[in-house]
Amino acid sequence: MQKKQRSGYVKGYFDDKGEKVSNSEIARIAKGCTGVKRTTGQHPGGIIVVPEGREIYEFCPVQKPADNSDIDIITTHFDYHKIDHNLLKLDILGHLDPTMIRHLQDITGINPTKIRLDDKETMSIFSSTEALGVKPEDIGSKVGTFGVPEFGTKFVRDMLVDTKPKTFEELIRISGLSHGTDVWLNNAQDLVNNKTATLSEAICTRDDIMIYLMNKGVEAELAFTIMESVRKGKGLKPEWEEAMKENNVPEWYILSCKKIKYMFPKAHAAAYVTNAFRIAWFKVHKPAAYYTAFFSVRSGGDFDATYMIYGLDKLKRKMDEIKELPKQGVKEKGIYSLCEIVYEMNKRGIEFLPIDLYESDAKKFKLIDENHILPPISSIPGLRWNCCRKYI
Repeated sequence: MQKKQRSGYVKGYFDDKGEKVSNSEIARIAKGCTGVKRTTGQHPGGIIVVPEGREIYEFCPVQKPADNSDIDIITTHFDYHKIDHNLLKLDILGHLDPTMIRHLQDITGINPTKIRLDDKETMSIFSSTEALGVKPEDIGSKVGTFGVPEFGTKFVRDMLVDTKPKTFEELIRISGLSHGTDVWLNNAQDLVNNKTATLSEAICTRDDIMIYLMNKGVEAELAFTIMESVRKGKGLKPEWEEAMKENNVPEWYILSCKKIKYMFPKAHAAAYVTNAFRIAWFKVHKPAAYYTAFFSVRSGGDFDATYMIYGLDKLKRKMDEIKELPKQGVKEKGIYSLCEIVYEMNKRGIEFLPIDLYESDAKKFKLIDENHILPPISSIPGLRWNCCRKYI
């Protein structure tokens, strides 16, 4: 609690009781409030696992969430790091990729786990637009990854242009680079562009460091210690640098380690890219189903039928309007990204039909045929999902 906050808190307490106290007494009591938390935080997906046969009360006090004390949920009184030596915490986090893959399976009947991860046409969209049947100038991008998880943002699309990946392994490396801090920008990007190192040689995930150093002859335990320090942004100790030089680790590699602030684990990158590639396969081979699933799952309430379903001219005017804004907020950037995908879809010969009061779903987009998608009623401004479900 801040100084001004705690003084006001104490003063408010005595005002509520109708008691008058001196400023010195307020200051004295307020001093005792230093460091006391005013409220509690609740992890959105943190689950504490208690050993079988034991009760949570044996480990720590519990309380209700500060914003709703009437519900059945209880939270630990202490921050997890205060009790992490005795209890296990699981982070149960949500992710939209499995939802979209399931949606694609329901629409097409194709089992996504049977999709080959070496499909050449799918792989090609990470370096060109040819497999989509459009030219780069048609969609304003040299790669065809609009809407593909992990690879759809401008930042990562620019990485793809620089690296021109040809294999699934290279996609994993790019995913690691994109999630790290000071791993690509002012680091691996310069090494690749200057041809100092190739994408396969540059540091992309935390695992790369340990494996590379061990292959160079660095002792396994030391290689692990160096990896742990670098991935946390703590750099290299002088004696570690000496050990690396003794084993012929190049100077550029050592300098790259020093620049890194955070690194992504390879297992995470591999899992994300596997889902992304499966989704990309549908984009290439089942485009209408892909766009139907994408807008149903990922439009996030930004889809606006007033300018997104009436052709390229109206859509282009909206995109130009956003580009001319002196400053784009998160909302505007989200809408622009969505417009890019609608624009690409139209260029591939797939169009939205007018919303039909009797045929349109309340929330989901409907695949009509290989060239037409029916938007939901909730895509009309003022008739979002919360409004529509009242009448279902």
